[in-house]
Amino acid sequence: MTDAGSAAFRQVIIVDDEPGLREMVGEYLSNHGFKVRGAASSAAFDALFAEQPADLVLLDVNLGPEDGFAIARRLRAERPHLAIIMLTAMGEVVDRVVGLELGADDYVTKPFDLRELRARIRTVLRRSGGKTSASAAPPAGEQRELVAFGAKSLDLSKRCLVDGEGREEKLTAMEFDLLKAFAHHPNRVLSRDQLLDLAHQRSMDPFDRSIDIRVTRIRRKIEEQPDKPEVIKTVRGSGYIFLPPKPNESDR
Repeated sequence: MTDAGSAAFRQVIIVDDEPGLREMVGEYLSNHGFKVRGAASSAAFDALFAEQPADLVLLDVNLGPEDGFAIARRLRAERPHLAIIMLTAMGEVVDRVVGLELGADDYVTKPFDLRELRARIRTVLRRSGGKTSASAAPPAGEQRELVAFGAKSLDLSKRCLVDGEGREEKLTAMEFDLLKAFAHHPNRVLSRDQLLDLAHQRSMDPFDRSIDIRVTRIRRKIEEQPDKPEVIKTVRGSGYIFLPPKPNESDR
């Protein structure tokens, strides 16, 4: 049986206005078992995606008239579990930050090594685990495993957040992996390096601020006051700590 990151039957769409890059990447990934299509613009991408959805999108930042950020924003809103890797220009740290804030799973800086790109694609697909629907019901007879995060709970089987009214909020693969890491290590300070390891991203994400950006996104979903967090707190110079509610608090 192939693992979740296997190339078998995986659909990839490359969105880049450089024909040479689309051809080079497409040929390389096709030779390694991926099914690859290319688009030069957002309109061409939309047509391809409507024809057949993809498992992963390689998305260049510098597109026109709708740039990669705008495409990523609407894709993440419409399809939280779609894997997205941003392609950014060398040295453009701001592009990386914005891409991660929008919910991209990873970024690759041009020019890039094709073998590294393939490794990152496999890792992102493995993390997503083929879970295309976070709201799929758990198997019959299986109890939902919930971990309280402030006023919401993390559903470990459905990979989503649940509020007090039972409403579900979808998570990206990385957001879920980080929350799961915190859930399994409550009341313990975790460094950024430890979080990268626990979220299975150590081999692909050397950008220090990526954890900070993703924790900020998570706080907007679980904290009553994201700018004054009480659930996932920053420990200056050390990392982050998850403080689960006390028994009497979770029963309120």
